Amino acid sequence: MFEKYSEYRDSGNVWLGDIPKSWQLKKLKTIASFINRGVTPSYVEQSDFRVVNQATFSKGYFDADNCKFTKVGPFEKIGAVKGTVFKNDILLASTGGGVLGKVAFFDLNKNNYLADSHVTIIRGDDNFHAKFYYYIFSINYDLINGILAQGSTNQTELQRDWLRDLVFPVPSLAEQTAIANFLDRKTAQIDQAVSIKEKQIELLKERRQILIHNAVTRGLSLDVKMKDSGVEWIGEIPEHWEVFANRVLFTERNQPGREGLPLLSVSIHTAISSEELDEESNIRGKVKIEDKSNYKLVEVNDIVFNMMRAWQGAIGAVGTNGMVSPAYVVAKPNKNIEANYAEYQFRTSIYIQEMNRVSKGITDFRKRLYWHEFKQLTTVVPPYKEQKEIVSYIENINQKIATAISLKQKEIEKLKEYKSTLINSAVTGKIKV
Repeated sequence: MFEKYSEYRDSGNVWLGDIPKSWQLKKLKTIASFINRGVTPSYVEQSDFRVVNQATFSKGYFDADNCKFTKVGPFEKIGAVKGTVFKNDILLASTGGGVLGKVAFFDLNKNNYLADSHVTIIRGDDNFHAKFYYYIFSINYDLINGILAQGSTNQTELQRDWLRDLVFPVPSLAEQTAIANFLDRKTAQIDQAVSIKEKQIELLKERRQILIHNAVTRGLSLDVKMKDSGVEWIGEIPEHWEVFANRVLFTERNQPGREGLPLLSVSIHTAISSEELDEESNIRGKVKIEDKSNYKLVEVNDIVFNMMRAWQGAIGAVGTNGMVSPAYVVAKPNKNIEANYAEYQFRTSIYIQEMNRVSKGITDFRKRLYWHEFKQLTTVVPPYKEQKEIVSYIENINQKIATAISLKQKEIEKLKEYKSTLINSAVTGKIKV
């Protein structure tokens, strides 16, 4: 597909492999005019200067809106000359196991950005095409993490002396420019394709929510006669359906846990777990749970919600006997309610809004949904047989959409892999652009 160079030679570097014979190899310190860390100015709100920290590009791109403001004095007094970021600078995250090696290309034509001390600035000379070398860094996180860093897992720090001595390929400036321009075009096309597929995934998720919402509030038949539910936020429901306060449908279960039962959790993403919560993830960290009586018993078909996260959708039906945190509320349904149907209804956006509305607390992180408030909420209840049919329908929808999403995600991964391969092939001379 792509042309190759006529002759190659061994670079002597594992990560580079063979390079075009006409390319040179030089240490970074001989082709970059500036390699140094930023400064540590004090943060204050609303100033003319913005601080570039690792969070600014931890996701792999430069996010100017994520820069903090800082008030600075004369440049000479705080060392801001060293920390000032200029157009075409390469920025490397220099500390921390999580983001170390993340890279950004600064393409803003501004001089009021300062890199903090956890960011390394690389600035080239006249024969250094910054975008070309940015692409090299962008595909070599492992190189930065493994070769140029040392320290504990959480305190790993980039060793700038090692970075300066790292050998890089040096094509002619014309070739650097051509390669950078080629990759700009190709990566933009790939990124656009990825963005389209990500939007398709979001549309699939939205479609799933719409189908679930319609199923649990309007049923599966389009021909059924409707009636006013008498509840403003619910609207019309099938004529043969009913609306009950939760106190009619559920009783609170407040029994202690016991030995041998798994500790379960409730997530805003996946409802209640079906497997033992590992100790590293449980609410007490790594402390082994000895006294099971402090936890609450749950049985199959109970409804459980996290008092502190219910307003975000942390509610679900229990699929296995177990126990849960004392911070959870356990609701036992009567024989007229199918727990999985109730879960689907409780996790619709409109019901979550109602749980949010009745939760107690001044701010979001202090909000609590107690049993007293939950039992006052209303639930739409079809005949039991119809509830089971709706659950089967939703499970079928979930499976189909999950399969479609999985296919899209695999396509995205392939595009990202192709992007990395293309960048690597171009900047190491495996293809001639």
